[in-house]
Amino acid sequence: MAEEVKNAPEFKVRYSDEELQEFKAIIIEMLEKAKSEYKHLRDIITHDSSNDIEDTSPTFKIMEEGATALSKEEAGALAQRQYKFIQNLEAALIRIENKTYGVCRMTGKLIPKERLRLVPHATLTVEAKEMMNKNK
Repeated sequence: MAEEVKNAPEFKVRYSDEELQEFKAIIIEMLEKAKSEYKHLRDIITHDSSNDIEDTSPTFKIMEEGATALSKEEAGALAQRQYKFIQNLEAALIRIENKTYGVCRMTGKLIPKERLRLVPHATLTVEAKEMMNKNK
C-alpha cells in the first residue's frame, strides 16, 4: 500500500532533473526559432534587410503605400506577440533552474508533460486555466 502511494503521480512534487533537461532542450529550440522570427519581423518594420527599389521608385511607392502600411502594422503586432512569447520562454528557463518548472501556480499540481511539450511556457494546468476563464 505504501509503495502505491509513493509511486502515484499526483503525489509527485516536481519533475526530475532529467525531465527538466528534456523540457529545457525543447524550450531552447523554441526560443532560438522565436528569436529568429522576431528578428525577421523587426527587419520588416525597420527595412534593415530590404533589397528592393523602395527609395528609387516614387511611382511604385505611392501605389504600394497602403499595402506596406498594413503589412508593417501587422508585422508590428506579430513582433509584439513574438517578444512576449520569448519573455515567457525565458521565464520558463528560470523556473527550470529554480526547479519549479511544470508546477501549476494555482493548484500546485504538476502540469502534464503532454501540455508542457506543446506549451512549454505554461504555468497553469488546463483545469486551472478553465477555472480562471469561468471567473472572468
